[in-house]
Amino acid sequence: MTLKLTSTAFAHEGAIPRIHTCEGQDVSPPFAWSGVPAKTKSLVLIVDDPDAPDPAAPKMTWVHWVLYNIPPSATVLPQGVAPKQLPAGTLQGTSDFKRTGYGGPCPPIGRHRYFHKLYALDAVLPDLKNPQKPDVEKAMKGHVIEQAVLMGTYQKNQ
Repeated sequence: MTLKLTSTAFAHEGAIPRIHTCEGQDVSPPFAWSGVPAKTKSLVLIVDDPDAPDPAAPKMTWVHWVLYNIPPSATVLPQGVAPKQLPAGTLQGTSDFKRTGYGGPCPPIGRHRYFHKLYALDAVLPDLKNPQKPDVEKAMKGHVIEQAVLMGTYQKNQ
């Protein structure tokens, strides 16, 4: 079985609804996953935008959300998930908004791509104390069993 990440809010390569952006309520989309490998000890979810600030001339990858140590028994995150609603044991990292929690699409120009990456790990990571994406990626190195990607797009109303 292959790891698969989906959302009822948008299809792979589809438009992310306004409710999940800075122009809407800025709440996280609902997510579901299946096909978690049997040896999985934890999951990591990273949401980022490689098109920042301008898709015609990207200069950086903007990180929107970092979750790690999601238990492999979890199969969903509800829309607008609050920290206290996260599956037991799940820890959050710091986004490029300089805070924990979801920060939705808010592209300054053009249509951006947002990659929602789910990783199955053969280990539970230590508490990294509000890490940034590179810290989590370093800790996961050598532990990724499988990964799934759900990509959505968004462009502000100009």
